[in-house]
Amino acid sequence: MVNIKNLFDNSNIKMLEQKGVFSVYEHQSDLSVDPVFASYAYFMQKMNVKKRQVLCSLKGNSVKVQAGAMQWVAGNVTMTSGIKGVGGFLGNIVKGAVSGESSVKPEYSGNGFVMLEPTYHYLLCEDLASWGAGMVLDDGLFLACESSVKEKIVSRKNVSSALLGGEGLFNLCLSGTGVCVLESPVPRDELIEFELENDEVKIDGNMAIAWSSSLDFTVEKAGKTLIGSGLSGEGFVNVYRGTGKILMASTIPGTTASNAHGPEQTSASSSKGIAESLKNSIFNA
Repeated sequence: MVNIKNLFDNSNIKMLEQKGVFSVYEHQSDLSVDPVFASYAYFMQKMNVKKRQVLCSLKGNSVKVQAGAMQWVAGNVTMTSGIKGVGGFLGNIVKGAVSGESSVKPEYSGNGFVMLEPTYHYLLCEDLASWGAGMVLDDGLFLACESSVKEKIVSRKNVSSALLGGEGLFNLCLSGTGVCVLESPVPRDELIEFELENDEVKIDGNMAIAWSSSLDFTVEKAGKTLIGSGLSGEGFVNVYRGTGKILMASTIPGTTASNAHGPEQTSASSSKGIAESLKNSIFNA
């Protein structure tokens, strides 16, 4: 039995959200800041730039997390690589190369706690049951999920959406039952959620951080003609059609965060290449 003190009863640590096995905690102030940077830390705290962590509470179940995201483990908890054989290893490398996620996602199971590393990103807990057939993510948003969640790579249905949409050729799609945790560049209060029923939404830039896999994603001219679209200053827009949901981070000029986790400016292939992913997987294992 493990008794954890100064976490659940710490006045400086506030629980923001709890869903499934995941609890999101936020450090209200950086109490160990260097005196030289105290003024920076003060204004960061005032502007809601705070460290946040995810605690996974396991009771005979299991979770999958991004590689390197674990900070500490307490209790009778075991970790496995989540890879079954050489084929699974190579398959995960390909998935990681094209989706911007880590090739290996460790799986923790048992009875106890798993705390993830702090991040300045905003943490969102999403129940996949509300996303229908699945939820497609922008590159780098995935942080953790319950082991019941299924992962697959989805590709663009046409060349235009891949080359002009800014979302890349491939994205990670989560489906099934369970809860996942995403690292968002903006807080939930700044996210706009669209619910479509046989309709469409047009977005100028890759500000959609997640959308239903049931939606058709294409890139089209903003106006009726190419010249008109160019003169309007809009050019091409991302178009989502059908029935489903979209989460849009409207307060950022596209997805420009460059941290280890969270959305990144994507290339046409949504990755640094399979060869680069293979190298990183081997030397960072």
